Amino acid sequence: MKNKIVVWVSVAIAIMICSAGTVQAKKIKVSMVTDVGGVNDQSFNQSAWEGLKRAEKELGAKVTYKESKQDADYAPNLETLTDAGYDLIWGIGFLMGDAVKSTAQVNPDQKYAIIDFFYGPETPKNVACAVFQEEQPSFLVGYIAGKMTKTNKVGFVGGIKFPLIEKFEYGFMAGVKLANPDAEVLRQYAESFTDAAKGKAIANNMYQQGADIVFHASGGVGDGVIEAAKEKGQWAIGVDKDQNYLAPDNVLTSAMKRVDNAIFGMVEQLSKGSFEGGKAVVYNLSNEGVGIAPTSSKHVPKAILDEVDGLIGKIKAKEIVVPATLDEYNAFMKM
Repeated sequence: MKNKIVVWVSVAIAIMICSAGTVQAKKIKVSMVTDVGGVNDQSFNQSAWEGLKRAEKELGAKVTYKESKQDADYAPNLETLTDAGYDLIWGIGFLMGDAVKSTAQVNPDQKYAIIDFFYGPETPKNVACAVFQEEQPSFLVGYIAGKMTKTNKVGFVGGIKFPLIEKFEYGFMAGVKLANPDAEVLRQYAESFTDAAKGKAIANNMYQQGADIVFHASGGVGDGVIEAAKEKGQWAIGVDKDQNYLAPDNVLTSAMKRVDNAIFGMVEQLSKGSFEGGKAVVYNLSNEGVGIAPTSSKHVPKAILDEVDGLIGKIKAKEIVVPATLDEYNAFMKM
């Protein structure tokens, strides 16, 4: 009997040890490297951090970040986190594409993920990519702008002219023209994602030219655009997050990218042991990866929002294919 008791006690202790080990194994460590916009950019870096904080709250993950002040910080920041032994390391933004790829190739046993970049067939097996169809929410806010402009003139302010930002531009233009063929779209790039003063100057110039609504896809540059709208008593349209809180009376709507959902979703997969590298996950209207801001109903008439809902249905059904490039925009306008 004594021997049986010893055996059962030993088994119980072994089970407790295994269980403790299992719980510990689920405490994953995840970190992210911001691009030059920083973690408080009121845009996609901040949204990414919110996704990690949600993972901390709901999944018990340990989460941290490192900010990049310049492009040259990307690779060193990634290496620092790699040496620290994180289970997953995120690069936030397409500007980090080269740094993530080169770091991943040197560290094949480390898992990485990146927002807004896909390497196609050259994607390393230890890198997961999250990309968005930004043209879709841009089309919807463009439609709202086309319907609500009183001057038949609206504006678009881009950050740096890359294909990613052009998706916002051409999607917006297509939406404006569908709603109001007579509307003119003023366009200018700031060649920066951080120069708020440049954004304010560009927006002020557009308002002076008669634009009454300006949409930005420009990171921190957009803070200046929104400030100009507030000072001029005009409308601005935000991006990435619901930016109405920055100027509640002047941000008409926002074209949202749910970077937070993408971050959380992949961390959740990692916690379940189902992380998949070497490919991209595309976020769009169909999987609620993009959309318009919940606060849109504050300033946009219900009738227009009902029309937007109809457009969403058509986009999901592929009855409308929103243009993302100049050639696609030109073809769209001929339909």
